[in-house]
Order: sequence, then C-alpha cells, then structure tokens
Amino acid sequence: MLVPGASSQALTAALASELGESLSAVEYDRFPDGETLAAVPDFDADEATVVASTVSNDAYIELLQLQDAVREAGAERVTTVIPYMGYARQDKAFNPGHPISARAVARAVSTTTDRVVLVNPHEDAVAEFFDVPVDIVDAAGRLAEPLPTLDDPLFLSPDSGAIDIAQTVRDAYGAGEADYFEKVRHSGTDVEITPSDADFEGRDVVITDDIIATGTTMSEAVSVLADGGARRVFCATVHPLLARNARTKLSRAGIERVVGTDTIERDVSDVSVAPALADALSR
Repeated sequence: MLVPGASSQALTAALASELGESLSAVEYDRFPDGETLAAVPDFDADEATVVASTVSNDAYIELLQLQDAVREAGAERVTTVIPYMGYARQDKAFNPGHPISARAVARAVSTTTDRVVLVNPHEDAVAEFFDVPVDIVDAAGRLAEPLPTLDDPLFLSPDSGAIDIAQTVRDAYGAGEADYFEKVRHSGTDVEITPSDADFEGRDVVITDDIIATGTTMSEAVSVLADGGARRVFCATVHPLLARNARTKLSRAGIERVVGTDTIERDVSDVSVAPALADALSR
C-alpha cells in the first residue's frame, strides 16, 4: 500500500497507478502550538511504501510520523521513497562546528524504514549516510518527453559535474550535442558563469540540472546564451524547487520555458517520475 506525504500526493497517485497498488488515506493536521500530525487511520497492510519529498522541515517530521504510523498500524516492511531529498546538498561540514545535515536527516529516516529510494540526489554519496539499503533512481531522461521540437539542439549543464544529466536528456531526446558551462561560485548567491567552447549561436539550447533552487545559476546561464545569439533557451530540471524569486529571475533572463518533473509538485511539473520509480520498486 502506498502512503503519500502531503507534498507528494499527485506523484504517489501516479505511482500507485503504475504499480497497480492501492493508495492509503492519510490525514494531515496541525496542533495549535504548530506541531504537525500525519496519520493513516485506515491503514491495513503488511507492507507500506511511504512517498514524501522533504521540501521543508515540516515535511521531514511528517515523513518520520508516517513511517512510525504504518509500523504502529502493523506494517512489517516499510519502503521510503524520497523523490526530492532536502538537505542533500549539505553533505559535508562546510565550516568548523557545522553539522553534516544530510547525514543527520538520513540517520533519522533510517530508524523506522527498511529501504530508501532516492531520485537524482545532488550527490550520490548521500546514500552512504543511511543505515538501510538505498537505491538511486535516475529520472533525468524523463525531461526529454515534454520538450518541443528543437532546432539543432544543444544540451548544456551549468558545470562539468552535471554533464551526465545533459547527456542523459540529450540521449532521451535522440538528437543534439551535450556540453557544459564553466562555473565559479563565490558565495551561495554569487555565481560567475562563462561560456563553454560549444557553438550555440542560432541554436535551440536546453540547460539541464538536477535542481533549480533560487534560479541564480540558471538565469546567469540563460543571459549568457541570449547575449550570444542562442535561438531559444529552455531549462529542464529534475527538481523544480524554484524558491524565492526564481521564476522572475528566469523570465527576466529570457527563458522560453521551464520543464520539471513531479519530485517537487509545481506548475512546471510537466512529466512524472512515477514510471522510473515503479521500475525501481518492482526490482
């Protein structure tokens, strides 16, 4: 039986359909003091698959409650699917005395589950922080489906570390080249982007990345491409977090369209990762 977190209800329904499994009723509430409550009053199954993107601190607490609730209701085996893992980018102590937040939340999640499934975490190494088996699903290829017909397409990643996503989307699309930008990050919001050697003048360009958070990196890249004569520029991301004024930044930079999946359910979630998750869960 599939159990949805509040932030992943549409994805869980799609996954239930893919797997041919039932969907549990869930109640989400909040106490007057601000504490959250997630409950499964009608749950009755030996196995549970909890699906919850941890887009906020509350979402993490809710996930822990759902795992505990299905155990309390009699589930003998629990699988936890985290389509988007919050804190995954904090995979090291960046300053003395800082926590490794990805490790802290992974250990907490591990206490009441038997298996974890992640979708395109920022670094695969975060899987090592869990105390239970972890499967990593690469859903980047799903981003090719909603793209329009492209003219001599070029698929670019914002840096060399994400070139595999650009290549995956290119391969799924079936045409074009893949390359990357050179990126120098001076701070959390100050990023310098310089063009790669790829010729993008007069071409349709798709900038790909695992996540669009504040949109700073993407908007800088879009501006560089627009100034250099790119025909049309699209953004494709697995995790469309789009925090703060990200949408405005991208629109002002000249982006034609943002394409995302439903790991984070937004209005740009044009394609579902449910088929990719169903394949992983069926193995």
